[in-house]
Amino acid sequence: MNTDVRPALPGTAIPDGCLPWGTEHTSRWTRELPPRWIPVPRVGLRVFKLVLSAGVLAALGLTLEGLPPYLAVLAGLNLIWLQLRPEAVRVSAPALVVVAVVLRPAPALPVLAGAFLLAATTSAVTALRLRARKRQREAALAASAGVTAPVPDAGLPLGRGRLLSGLGIILILAGAPLIATAGVWDSAEGRQAAGVAGWLVTGLGVTALLSGELGRRRAVALRAAPTPVLRVLTRGTRHGDAKVFAADDLAGLRPLFTVGMAPPDQDAECGGKRDPDHGTDPVADAVTDVVLDVADLAGARDRLDDDLPGPLREAVLYGTPYDGAEIVLVTAPAKAGDPPVARRSSGPVRPLSESGVRRRLVRAKRTAARAAADDERHFGLVEVARLMDPEPVRRWRAGAVDRLAGLLMVAWGIPLCWLPFTGGGTGLWKQFLALLIGLHGAFRVPVKLRWRITADRAGLWLNGLRGTTHIPWDDLRSVRRESIELKLRWHGDGSWTVSAPRWAWYQRRRGVTHPYDALAAEVTAMRMDPALRPTGDSEERERGRPLWPLAVPFVLLWLTAVLAGMVGLPGR
Repeated sequence: MNTDVRPALPGTAIPDGCLPWGTEHTSRWTRELPPRWIPVPRVGLRVFKLVLSAGVLAALGLTLEGLPPYLAVLAGLNLIWLQLRPEAVRVSAPALVVVAVVLRPAPALPVLAGAFLLAATTSAVTALRLRARKRQREAALAASAGVTAPVPDAGLPLGRGRLLSGLGIILILAGAPLIATAGVWDSAEGRQAAGVAGWLVTGLGVTALLSGELGRRRAVALRAAPTPVLRVLTRGTRHGDAKVFAADDLAGLRPLFTVGMAPPDQDAECGGKRDPDHGTDPVADAVTDVVLDVADLAGARDRLDDDLPGPLREAVLYGTPYDGAEIVLVTAPAKAGDPPVARRSSGPVRPLSESGVRRRLVRAKRTAARAAADDERHFGLVEVARLMDPEPVRRWRAGAVDRLAGLLMVAWGIPLCWLPFTGGGTGLWKQFLALLIGLHGAFRVPVKLRWRITADRAGLWLNGLRGTTHIPWDDLRSVRRESIELKLRWHGDGSWTVSAPRWAWYQRRRGVTHPYDALAAEVTAMRMDPALRPTGDSEERERGRPLWPLAVPFVLLWLTAVLAGMVGLPGR
C-alpha cells in the first residue's frame, strides 16, 4: 500500500470552484460500468496485441474452414472492434449480415447462421457498453456540479490521431494491391493467401484510421469550449499510462480507470509552435513551461522497472471520463516548487471493474511477496560479493544453463518451424511465417550460447550480434535477475536481456545459487561501491567479438533445411 502523496497542486493550477471527485461520487460512476461479463480492455500494448492477435487468428481460422477471405476478415474485425472501438460495430455487424446474405458463400446455411449469431452478439454487447458510457458521462457531470474551465493546452498544436490515421492510410494503400492481384496466382492456395493478407492489411488499416479519427474528433471537441473539471489523484504505471483515483483515496486502493498520457509539447516538437496568446489564464500560465527533474525522472524509471507503484499525485481532470473518452490531466510536480505538469490523453479512457481491481490487487500482493523475497536474496548475495577483492578485469560468459536454453530453443523450434515445409497442402502464409520464425531463432541461438560481459575500470562491455556495447559505470542503472531473465538497464532507455531455465524449488532445496543471481549481485556490488570495481583496462579481445559470424552457419543450415523440405529431397 502506497500512501505517498507528492506536493499539492498550487492554487493557480486549480480552477475556481473545482470540486474533489470523492468516493461518494466515484462509487456512483463505477456502478454505471457495463456488466462484469463484458470485458473492457485496459490501455496497453500487450492488451492491444492480444486483441489484435485474437481477431487475426479468428479470420485465418475461418478462412481455413472455407469462408471467403473478405467474409472471414470482416468477422475477425468485428471481434477486434468490439473490444477496441465498439462504435464501429454498429455499422460492421449489420454489414456482416448483409454481405453473408447477398453473396451467400457455400455452404450457405451455416455461414448465414454464424453471421447472424456473431452480429447479434456483438451488437448486444456494444449496445450495453455504449449505454454505460452515457450513464458514466452523466455521473461525472453531476460530480462536477456544473463547474467548467478552458483546457490548459487548447492553444497548442493538436497531434492526436495523426500517427494512427497516417498508418491506416498506408495499410489501406498496401492492402488494396494484394486484393487486386489475388486472382493472378495459379494455385488456389496462393489466391487464398493473397486474399487473406490483402483483406487483413486493409481491415487493420481501417481500424487504425478509425481510431485516429475518433480520437482526434473527441480531442478537438474537448478543447472547443470550457469543459467540466474535477480534482483527483493519479499515479503513473510502468507502461507510461496514468491510473486515476478518487480524490480521497489516499491509499490508492481503487483505481477508477487507466489512460495513456503524453505531454502537450510532444506534438509541438513535430513541427508545431506555441500559440503566442497561450498562457493568458492562470491555469495555462502554471503549466506553460514543464520542467522535469532529471534525477527524479531516473528514480521514477527505476521504480517502474522494479514494478513498484509510484507516488500518488494531486491532479485536475479536464473532461468527462467514460469508456473511450479523451481527457487532460494537470498533475502536481515531482518536487515542491516546480510547475505543474499538463498531459493530454494519447489513447481512450478505459474503466476498471470492481472484480478486475480485486484480481489485480491479489496479483499485486503475490508479486510484492515474490519481489520482497527476491530482493532479500539479491541483497544478501550483494553483501557476500562486497567481500571480494578487486580484480584487474572481471568476465562472465554463457554457461551450462545458457547451453540448455539454446538446446531447448532448437528442440522446440525446429520441428514446429519445419513442419509447414514438409506437410502436404500447407499454405504459403504458414511457410512464410515459419521461415521468419526460424531466421529469428538462427540469430538468437548464438547470443544465448556466446554472450559475454566484461567489467573493467571504465564500465561494462557487452558483446552482441553487431559488435560490443560499452556501458560506463555512472550510466548503469540496474542489474537484476527477473524470473528467468538476466536484465541490464542503463541510462538512455538502454537494456540487454538473456534468458535461461530456473528451478527455484531445486535451488532452495539444494542451496544452489543461479548463475544469473550471482552475476547480478557482483555487478550490483561494483555499481554501488567504486572500491570493488576492477582496477585495469580490458583489451579488445577480452570483450568478445561480434556474434553475427556465428549466426551465419545457423542461417544457412536453416535455409538448406527449408529448401530440402520444399523440393522433397531425401529425408523429407
